[in-house]
Amino acid sequence: MSSSNSTNSTMALKGHHVLVTGGSQGIGAAIVVDAAAEGARVSFFDIDVERGEALAAKLNSEGNEVLFVKADVSKFEPFKAAFDVAVAKFGPVTAACSNAGRNSYADPVTYTDEEWESFFALDLKSSWYISKLCLPEMRKAKKGSIVFISSIHGRMTAPNYFPYSAAKGGLIGLARNLALDEGPRNIRTNTVSPGYTLTALVDSYFDLYPDRKADAEAVQPMARMGKPSEIAKVVSFVLSDNASFINGADLMVDGGLHARFA
Repeated sequence: MSSSNSTNSTMALKGHHVLVTGGSQGIGAAIVVDAAAEGARVSFFDIDVERGEALAAKLNSEGNEVLFVKADVSKFEPFKAAFDVAVAKFGPVTAACSNAGRNSYADPVTYTDEEWESFFALDLKSSWYISKLCLPEMRKAKKGSIVFISSIHGRMTAPNYFPYSAAKGGLIGLARNLALDEGPRNIRTNTVSPGYTLTALVDSYFDLYPDRKADAEAVQPMARMGKPSEIAKVVSFVLSDNASFINGADLMVDGGLHARFA
């Protein structure tokens, strides 16, 4: 197998079926690319059909085994339907990454029940759903690895991020508990928490507010922001057997930003 990021591939995920949610763009797409480069059969779900189909077609043309399925993973039945398609194609999921999510900036007084339910269904509940779907076969196999994409906001945050910070902190707690519950079955659950990462969405935001980009760059301990591929390589490692004793951890991949105000 090959892909555009295969130069430094160790084939650490060869033989695995890796499932990724929110895989059509940004960090999720980078995870799909890197997992394929590491030899996995990769299925990924998203509501962005155009980008999802294009990414899958590109990777398959390069000799990888990749499947895109349209799915709203904030709702269990559509998620399960897509999951069943992926399992029929590639067999049981042996490693999974819950990446789907979106930002939410809000005032706790004016935020509505509807906004809360919609946001948390995607940013928190979908990670329970992926666990609910993957764990039965992982338990039978007595092996598996699940990664939730949290954020630096799960530990430290900024004003008006209360829904986002709560959801990302919730993912860290969910992973920690699943690590205890499933660890005896050799199933590992961890979170990866990116800091500032230059996705297309972040780039477009900084294009609108260039002064804020300068402010963000000024506080980076490594004098730059991260690339999606740098997050993806950590995810592939944690999903792989090379990380066989990493369980219940929150891996901060933020260039040291979380240490700045210690």
